[in-house]
Amino acid sequence: MFAWFRRRYLDVLGSIYIYNEHRGYTAIDRVLEAVRARAPDDHALIALIEQHRVDERAHYMMFRRWFELQGKMPLCVDRTFGHIDRFIEIMFRTQIDDLDTQALIDDDDQFEKLCRVIALTEQRGFKQVEILLNHALVKSDPVLMKIFRVIHKDEPSHWAPYEGWLRANGKREPKWWERRVDTFVHSELLFLKLPFLFLNPFIARRQDWADGGEVAASVSGVAASA
Repeated sequence: MFAWFRRRYLDVLGSIYIYNEHRGYTAIDRVLEAVRARAPDDHALIALIEQHRVDERAHYMMFRRWFELQGKMPLCVDRTFGHIDRFIEIMFRTQIDDLDTQALIDDDDQFEKLCRVIALTEQRGFKQVEILLNHALVKSDPVLMKIFRVIHKDEPSHWAPYEGWLRANGKREPKWWERRVDTFVHSELLFLKLPFLFLNPFIARRQDWADGGEVAASVSGVAASA
């Protein structure tokens, strides 16, 4: 029974993480498009965000390899289990794929809001990884522990460019209610959606990888596609 519980828990955990990592690096493309249009000469900011994308892609590939080593595919997890998806939907009243990129380019308030959302999401991710690194079930899987150590090391550099832009442009820090929304999204995932996924025997596995057909991301590759 314990062996089944352990396998199921790690399966669910890995499936949620691989979805969020893929969603993360693909959503950053929208951010990069806006930043390149808003500040084409801010090469330092663009480079930091490009590196953020590279890291998210690398994290996704680590989780993919973890599943491949087990000879199975992730569970079919969609935007319902995405932290950034839910945060964006609440703050912008639209899905990530429907965000108005031109509005992010033209409207300082919209871009400012997006920077706060991304920074809060990355900080939340860092806190959660710290918890998982001390979780008994996660510790039982050496490969998963290595993955989370890499994420823990990378994470602070992921919210830095967005906080840096806010400070450099005299923008405010997140208010209490924005932090409360972040907490709500996290709690909803942790106490409602994750148990549902864990206990639902009808959740199928993916038939293909989310990155099927993509070219491996790199800084030069991202720049070339701009």
